[in-house]
Amino acid sequence: QVQLVESGGGLVQAGGSLRLSCAASGSTFSINVMGWYRQAPGKQRELAATIDRIGSSNYADSVQGRFTISRDNAKNTVYLQMNSLKPEDTAVYYCNAARYGINGKDYWGQGTQVTVSS
Repeated sequence: QVQLVESGGGLVQAGGSLRLSCAASGSTFSINVMGWYRQAPGKQRELAATIDRIGSSNYADSVQGRFTISRDNAKNTVYLQMNSLKPEDTAVYYCNAARYGINGKDYWGQGTQVTVSS
């Protein structure tokens, strides 16, 4: 099992920045990819960014160039630096840890609210 605890959400004005953190514990050796997903009111959960164990990252077009995902394997922590925030970035942000293979599984954090005011 893997447990994920997020922190760093909050209220910020448009153009501002926030940094989200997600600390993983438990069977962290089994995690292949970590990432951040977000869900705005009335919308489906969508990918924001992912990063694998060697640091290769992937971003949604909507956040490319504004968000940066990073990972500290020694601390089992993934970060999402969000700059130039827009009101449309308002959502609950969920940390995800994915284990691939025959026993593949997705783990989710409890979510952290990010609100960007115009």
